[in-house]
Amino acid sequence: MGGLIERIDPLLLALAFAAAMLVAWGIGWWRGRRAKPEPGEDPGIKFTDAALALLGLLLAFTFSLSLARHDHRRAMVIAESNAIGDFYTCASLLKESHRSRLQDRIREYGQFKLDEVRHRRSESDLEEKLRWVQTIHARMTVIVAEAIGEGTPIAVSLTNTLNNVTSTHASRLAAYRERLPWSIVLLLFLGAVVPSFLMGLQQGRSPRPHLSGTVCFFLMVTLVIFVTLDLNQPDSGTIRVSQEPFERLLQSMEN
Repeated sequence: MGGLIERIDPLLLALAFAAAMLVAWGIGWWRGRRAKPEPGEDPGIKFTDAALALLGLLLAFTFSLSLARHDHRRAMVIAESNAIGDFYTCASLLKESHRSRLQDRIREYGQFKLDEVRHRRSESDLEEKLRWVQTIHARMTVIVAEAIGEGTPIAVSLTNTLNNVTSTHASRLAAYRERLPWSIVLLLFLGAVVPSFLMGLQQGRSPRPHLSGTVCFFLMVTLVIFVTLDLNQPDSGTIRVSQEPFERLLQSMEN
């Protein structure tokens, strides 16, 4: 179910939330209009206030969680571009027999990492690209092994920077695959629908309509949910992690 939620466009999913809230409010309003008015203060107001407070907590929790994961993915982009840049600098200290070959592989790798984000399409496409990454890692490892075998004086630095490239790739991949659990999205859905129903029930018992406040409430909740879900989908959402560190890295390699 989590994979299905991730494949749905965040805007469509947010609109589905809005439609569900509107339907729940309409059902509650209809039930409220048919109910007999009770004298004095309605005790149901307390349940409505409690449900709205819980909805606020859920919105704050899910939004902060999605934003934190977005910031983590951005940090991983910077860390990986720095790791590739350090490896390229270290490779420039090798003898010509290995320097040009290794630098060509590093430039190819950096360009691939940039293009891979821009043209990512599906999970199967990602798996195919991951196999290519393993191949280029193996090629760079062979060149490093040859340089170490010939007694390069920077063997330790060369090995460490190569290990840093492979480890940051794994960390960035893990950060990219982090998503909100589908159970939390479902809980957010219920947390939005139930208060809407209680609001409609309460307003249906009132002689005065509150359409403007209701519309503004639904609009604000829908916008918060949209941004939360958009941050949760780094490959298909409108809020993307900037790839400027990789662009600047490739420019420096061309100089």
